[in-house]
Amino acid sequence: MKKIPDCKNFTGYKPCFPYHNCLEDGCKEERKFGKKILIINLDAMGDVLMTTAQLPAIKRKYPISTIYWITLKNAVRILDNNPYIDRVFPFDFESILILNEMEFDVIMNADKSMRSGALAMQLKAKEKLGFGINGNGQIIPLNKGAEYNYMLGLDDNLKFKINQRTGQEYLAETFELDYQRDEYVFNFNDEELQFIENYKYQIGIKPDDEIIGFNTGCSLLFPNKKMTIEQHIILIEKFLSFDRFKIMLLGGPEDTERNQTIAEYFKGKIINTLTTEGLRRGACYESIPQVIITGDSFGMHLAIALKKYVIAWFGLSCWTEIDLYDRGVKLYPEGLFCAPCWKKECPYNLECIQMIDLERIVKETVAYFDGKK
Repeated sequence: MKKIPDCKNFTGYKPCFPYHNCLEDGCKEERKFGKKILIINLDAMGDVLMTTAQLPAIKRKYPISTIYWITLKNAVRILDNNPYIDRVFPFDFESILILNEMEFDVIMNADKSMRSGALAMQLKAKEKLGFGINGNGQIIPLNKGAEYNYMLGLDDNLKFKINQRTGQEYLAETFELDYQRDEYVFNFNDEELQFIENYKYQIGIKPDDEIIGFNTGCSLLFPNKKMTIEQHIILIEKFLSFDRFKIMLLGGPEDTERNQTIAEYFKGKIINTLTTEGLRRGACYESIPQVIITGDSFGMHLAIALKKYVIAWFGLSCWTEIDLYDRGVKLYPEGLFCAPCWKKECPYNLECIQMIDLERIVKETVAYFDGKK
C-alpha cells in the first residue's frame, strides 16, 4: 500500500476527482492539512455566530491549516458556506466516534461548560486552549490566556461592573490569537441570494425603500430579554406615523404567536415574515431591512453578522461585551443597580425592560435614515 496523501481532498472512500487515482498518479490538486484545529462551541447560537469572528485571526496565525468545528445540531447551519471552515461536526455519537480517532494540533474550546470541557479533555491534541474539566468535574482554564475569561464567570463584580472588553476580545485572548476586531463570518449561498431578491419582488420592496426590521423575541432560556408586545406596538405606531417606513417582523419559531399578535393589530400595514422555515431562511428575511431593532438575542448577533445598523436594548445581559462594530446604538438601563444580572426570574418587576427608551429608538432610527440621504 502506498502512502496515504497528506491532502484534504483525499477521503479514502472515493476518487478526489473522477477517474483519477491519487495513490497511483499522485495529487491532482494538493491541499495540505497543515495545522489541524478543532473548535468546540456547544453554547447558544448567538455565541456560535460570535465565535466566527475568531476565524480570520486563526488563519493569520496558522495560514496553512484545517479547521474543524463541533457544535449543536441547531447551530450547524450557521456555519454553512463559511470559507474558513473545512468541516462541521454536529454534536452526536457518530461525530464523537470520529473525533476520538483523529489527532489535532490545537483544540480551542470556547465554552465554560462541563459538557464541552469533558469533550476537550477526551480528544487528542498537542495543545488545548480554553476550558476543560478536572477529576472532580469542575470547569478549569487550560491555558493562561483563558484565565481572564474564566474569572468573568466567577466574579460578578468583574463581569457586571468592571469589565469593558467585548466577548470577541477576551475570546481571542483565550485562544491566544492576535485581536484585530475581526468581524463575524456569515455568508449566503447563491440560492439564498436569489430567494432574497425574489421575496423582495413578491412583497413589493423597492431599492429606495426605508425598511425597519423588528426582531421581537429571544430564546426561551432567558425569556426576559425581550420587550413586551405593547412596547412593540407603540414603536411601530410611531414609525408608521412618519408615512415613510416599511416594517418587517422577524424571529424564530418561538416568536410565531407574538409576531402574529402584532401583525393582526396592524392588519396588513406591516410585513410579517415566516418564522418556521429554519435558520437560513430567517437570515434571508433579516438581510432585507437596513435597520434592525432588537434585544440581546441570536437575531441581534445575526444583524451584526449581516452588517446592519443595529439598535439593541439590554437589561439582564452585559452590554459591554457586545461589539456593534460602529454600526448602531446600545440602549441599557443606566443607574439601575440590579442590571446586568443574568437572572431568569426578575424580583423587581422587569424594571430594566420598562426603562427602554422608546423615543430614543425612534430618534436614532430616523437619524440613521436621514443621514443616508
